[in-house]
Amino acid sequence: MTDLNPAAIPLSLYIHMPWCMRKCPYCDFNSHAVPDGKLSLDLEQEYLHALVEDFKTQLDFAQGRQIHSVFIGGGTPSLISAQGYQWLFNQLKALLPFEEGCEITLEANPGTVEHDPFAGYLAAGINRLSIGVQSFNTEHLKKLGRIHSNEDAISAIAHAKEAGFERINVDLMHGLPEQTLEQALNDLKLAVENGATHISWYQLTIEPNTVFFRTQPILPVDEVLEEIQEQGEAYLKAQGFINYEVSAWRKELPSAHNLNYWQFGDYLSIGAGAHGKVTQADGIYRFQKTRLPKDYLAKVPAEHLQFKRIEAEDMPFEFMMNALRLNNGVAAKLYAERTGLSLNGLNALLTSLRQRKLMVEDPERLACTEQGHVFLNSVLEEFL
Repeated sequence: MTDLNPAAIPLSLYIHMPWCMRKCPYCDFNSHAVPDGKLSLDLEQEYLHALVEDFKTQLDFAQGRQIHSVFIGGGTPSLISAQGYQWLFNQLKALLPFEEGCEITLEANPGTVEHDPFAGYLAAGINRLSIGVQSFNTEHLKKLGRIHSNEDAISAIAHAKEAGFERINVDLMHGLPEQTLEQALNDLKLAVENGATHISWYQLTIEPNTVFFRTQPILPVDEVLEEIQEQGEAYLKAQGFINYEVSAWRKELPSAHNLNYWQFGDYLSIGAGAHGKVTQADGIYRFQKTRLPKDYLAKVPAEHLQFKRIEAEDMPFEFMMNALRLNNGVAAKLYAERTGLSLNGLNALLTSLRQRKLMVEDPERLACTEQGHVFLNSVLEEFL
């Protein structure tokens, strides 16, 4: 075990906004329909003040670091006003500075830029958008429980560009109920043609505790799913997109915030149900917050934290679960720097995985081969 140096590890911030207009049948995130169909100004202000008080309890975790990146997820963060974000950022920066050029991403849903035009969010300091399109097919959107249409999705991207946003991620799902190959490829085509600079493209999975888990919609058969994956990847590559992570494609800079996750960086977290990870001199800890918004608002911030130390025997899996999602992996030296453990303890396993052509033959890099990415879950299980 080597000494951990928190000051050398990037520190990001995740902010969770737990409300949506309505709950989608596939969603297992911590999201809740807004009370009475509208987020009141009083509730917005109460929640924003609670976020600041929550943040104050985590300042000691910073260990002299500034905030490297910010991601505002949900829920539907665009339910909160641009003015509200402006106030929030001012409060947070007064407590802990943000790095110069700090990436600040806001998740927004088409047709539910519920509070302000995109220009207001840009003026508030948000410099990257992640638009939850999911599909450009109106019938598929209805089946997914989305409240926007194909036209809304295209309009949202156009309005974001007109407002001045240069970094626009579009979230898309494939393998949707009764989706054909042609429909899945058309979703990608419309995202590219309408100006997405980054695409998060992932297969729909049916999660427990969702409506889809109880109703079991008819999904494409495996042969169609394989065709969608193969032809979709070929199309994105032909359009100049780089696949730098399992489900992330870019024509611009990679997401700094997500890279910090995948490189086993640290992140503070504020908001109902938010999860964080921090490195301290005596070890690495994960923590989460009270899940229900009403409970989060009712409790004092010190009661939100539920801490769990990452034990040494769990560290290889925790690290590799993130790092091996990256197509190029990470520098091998990062393992000791971010975990405090020597990579020598994994030599036998790494040798075996390299001999089986599941990880690259490079002692300076921890990365899967193309075949290893196909069987990534099986590779990761070997680190348990």
